[in-house]
Amino acid sequence: MDKLLAVTAIGPDRTGIVRDVSACISDAGGNIRESRMTTLGSEFSMMLLIEGNWHEITKIQESLTALEGKNLTINMRTTEERPASVSSAPYTIDVIALDQEGIVAGMSGFFAERDLVIADASTRRYNAPHTGAPMFSIQMTVNVPRTLHLATLREDFHEYCETENLDAVIEPAQH
Repeated sequence: MDKLLAVTAIGPDRTGIVRDVSACISDAGGNIRESRMTTLGSEFSMMLLIEGNWHEITKIQESLTALEGKNLTINMRTTEERPASVSSAPYTIDVIALDQEGIVAGMSGFFAERDLVIADASTRRYNAPHTGAPMFSIQMTVNVPRTLHLATLREDFHEYCETENLDAVIEPAQH
């Protein structure tokens, strides 16, 4: 039976960082099931879900620990398969606004107050094409229980966004 290992790695952005980490995994017989990788400032960050048998996972942990000497910070944790939920449905949230403090804190607070789980989130700051104004965007997936009245959630969400001057859309996630 395959085991799962959640890994985060961060270090100075450089050529070969993805190769080094992925080689440790494949050389030990493991498989990258899911990953997110991005540059954050001058750092490169990875989040990986790795699968393999217990022997492969042990070898991967040893190999990745050895990479920490190459100016990488690596955290590893064994995990389990997340059970599929039939009691909730994923919805995507897209938000664009002039950059301002507290957008992420406010959005996450809105969903936490309603006991809604944020399954995935990505944010980005950029300059508007013609004006150069600092803009901020959020794309997230939120698990909405089927028992929640969707029209009320939409109304509350749009009211919140209007109050905070956020341009937003909430819609069912496309699989």
